[in-house]
Amino acid sequence: MFGKQSLNQLSDTHRLTIKTIRKRIDTISFTYPHLKPGKVVLGVDTCFYGHQFGVTLFRGVIKKVNILWRFVETENQETIIKGIEELRAKGWLILCLVIDGKNLSLGEKLNIPVQMCHFHQLAIIKRYLTSNPKLLASQQLQQVAELLPKTTQEKFTRLLDVWYLRWSDFLNEKTKISGTKRWFYTHKRTRSAYRSLRANEPYLFTFERLRKQGVNCPKTNNSLEGSFAHLKDKVRLHRGLKLNRKLKLINQILLGKAPGNYH
Repeated sequence: MFGKQSLNQLSDTHRLTIKTIRKRIDTISFTYPHLKPGKVVLGVDTCFYGHQFGVTLFRGVIKKVNILWRFVETENQETIIKGIEELRAKGWLILCLVIDGKNLSLGEKLNIPVQMCHFHQLAIIKRYLTSNPKLLASQQLQQVAELLPKTTQEKFTRLLDVWYLRWSDFLNEKTKISGTKRWFYTHKRTRSAYRSLRANEPYLFTFERLRKQGVNCPKTNNSLEGSFAHLKDKVRLHRGLKLNRKLKLINQILLGKAPGNYH
């Protein structure tokens, strides 16, 4: 059927008044999918819809199945921890978490291997250095970062070490504030980009170690990013909905990616 399925279209199709259609939509109940628990590589991320609310989604990234989701006002670790505890209680064995840089500490808290999404790491570097950095040091660091999805941890670490040996004095340059004893790092954005790569490095190559153990762990959360993009497109088509109906719409869309059996 063509069209966006507006209330007017539904009214014409089913020969019901718009008021009746709204009432029927409001009576639709929702239950989470009943999936048979098993081993899963779990991608977790949160997508926000303006300043109203967000959705924290727990997705089996290998089979691209939505397992659990929660509506939130802010992105927080408590929601993720409670979601994972709920999945474990149901019998899910979580082999790895694929997450962004804000939640890397969850690995130690939950005793689960953590893979930081390469897409998020490169976005951090872009935020610090921009797409076209002017400084030579920043240009070369950007080149190192762009090799992240294509190289091994051993080679990446060596490249980062070589870059630092050349530019360590540059990174430590300080600018004094006239008339005070205060100072700041002259090239703080380049410094922050380097520190981000160095601090996150242990989590950027978890997939290498897991694959040696027979666990197929992706480098990115692209599966979730694609799901969020699809979700936002659908919600945008119905931007006039009241909040409670918008939440029902999101539930039904996410449920469509949750078959009756995960295996």
